Amino acid sequence: MERERRNDKLFSRKRSFTFGAYGGVDRFTCGDETRPDSVEHDILDVLDSPVSETKPFLSAGSNQRVTELFEIIEKLQGSRIDEQRCEFPLPLKSQLLKIGGELPLILPPKSGGYWIDPPLERVVDTSPTSSLYGLDPECYDIMERDSEAKIYYEFFHSRYHHSFTAVDPSLGPLVLSVCLEEEEKRLRVILRMKECSLHGVFAVSLFPNIPSAVELAKMLCDSVAVSRFEVVSYLKAPELITAFDEHRVSPNFKFGILYQREGQLTEEDILSNNEESEEFQEFLSILGETIQLQGFTRFRGGLDVCHGQTGSDAIFTSFRGREIMFHIATKLPFTVGDPQQLQRKRHIGNDIVALVYQEGHTPFLSDVISSHFLHCFLVVRRIQREDEEETEGGVYQVSVTAREDVPPFGPVLPDPPVFTDRSLLREFLLTKLINAEISCYKAERFSRLELRTRSSLLDGLQAELSTRSQCMMGDPSLSALPSSEGVRGVSEGSGGFIENFKRAIRVRSHSFDTLGVPRKIGGIVTQKPKTAYDKDGESDTSVGPTDSLGPAELKDQASPQEET
Repeated sequence: MERERRNDKLFSRKRSFTFGAYGGVDRFTCGDETRPDSVEHDILDVLDSPVSETKPFLSAGSNQRVTELFEIIEKLQGSRIDEQRCEFPLPLKSQLLKIGGELPLILPPKSGGYWIDPPLERVVDTSPTSSLYGLDPECYDIMERDSEAKIYYEFFHSRYHHSFTAVDPSLGPLVLSVCLEEEEKRLRVILRMKECSLHGVFAVSLFPNIPSAVELAKMLCDSVAVSRFEVVSYLKAPELITAFDEHRVSPNFKFGILYQREGQLTEEDILSNNEESEEFQEFLSILGETIQLQGFTRFRGGLDVCHGQTGSDAIFTSFRGREIMFHIATKLPFTVGDPQQLQRKRHIGNDIVALVYQEGHTPFLSDVISSHFLHCFLVVRRIQREDEEETEGGVYQVSVTAREDVPPFGPVLPDPPVFTDRSLLREFLLTKLINAEISCYKAERFSRLELRTRSSLLDGLQAELSTRSQCMMGDPSLSALPSSEGVRGVSEGSGGFIENFKRAIRVRSHSFDTLGVPRKIGGIVTQKPKTAYDKDGESDTSVGPTDSLGPAELKDQASPQEET
């Protein structure tokens, strides 16, 4: 009873100034308050020691009612902030770091689930004077997110071609494009399905007559079972098809940057840093230039450029035709009284890749940042220079860690993984960050989300093309349809596939309204009224959790950021 009364007293309420709603602040007490200060010899076991379980603050019935209330508030707000609150491990003693000599940049969690490069079992010489292998900037190639995304624009868009639509009973919506290349005497065909797009080139000499749309589709996919396709006669169809094909291609990226000082092993410590050392500022200058957010007109990565709610300045750079915005923890707003700094974590926790800059010899734990989105970390540490003249500008050691379902990506770390040239370090880090995000999309969580996004976009595209084509043919019931701003908005935001997912849901909702299909919400069939679209082509109305996804899935996939 005494323990329950103490827990009840510790449970408090805190107002979120961003959303104006009330949420619970999780505070906890360590069940093992008499933990001895003795140091284990095996540092990995000590660092990964499990947290003793704590009792719930409230009774089962009361706790359930509170949980249901917070779930309702979360659904109404569409915010993932409170979800990102977590319990920290027991405080780790700084003297542990001095045992057994210098530790690596990264330590894995005891439960596994992450890979580290270079592996811990591989002993490397990190001396700046040792011979270097793999420092070739010509090998720093950026991966292609979708190598076939621009085929339609390059080979179809400027040529005379035909497109067709159909709905297959097993494959779902299909969009077929056919182009006759008379100079090369060949047919080029693209078949778009929910899972993927199939592209083929066939010599005209193979056929006595030009095959039909159904025959061409079956040549690319044997599973096609439709008996006929509808011709697309909508004049703006090429723009809509191009937007769908290139929805995964974005020239913009956003990455988080964490600042880790000596002895800091928890998320709470790392996110609470406010001061920037000269060494850290010097490193930031390698990545990009400092810009003022107020009135900034280029890619902002979800940061506020009007009201200063996300700080006054940030680091931005252009790299090989791509724009990159960095979410730097020390430059994001600091909230007094919030140990987990959720106003910082709402940005960095929604990034897919983050860079950690270390001062000192404290290792970074792969799973120390609790986030559904963060899948990869690049860790950089400035090491002692042995020769001031030969290594002028500093020597930097680099290591990489990612979740186990993230495939390896280039460029390959040099052996040893150290850089003495700043321009080479910048080239390597920016290329590695971009490739890391592209590779993370292949992880299970993101691959499922991408498949769902593509499926929703294709549903909207097929319905739009079919409806507009009927309107062009003179169907009087469709003569007064509004323009399809929602579909074109797919490629305008350039905020990554998470924003595309939210746009896909809006497009799907818009397509239902265009076709006059009533939707069922909460067991009641309703007809959604037409809504006005904002200047970015996005509807300002939210979509309920019954639109293609369950509540849990929407909560897991929604991002509070608007990437424009």
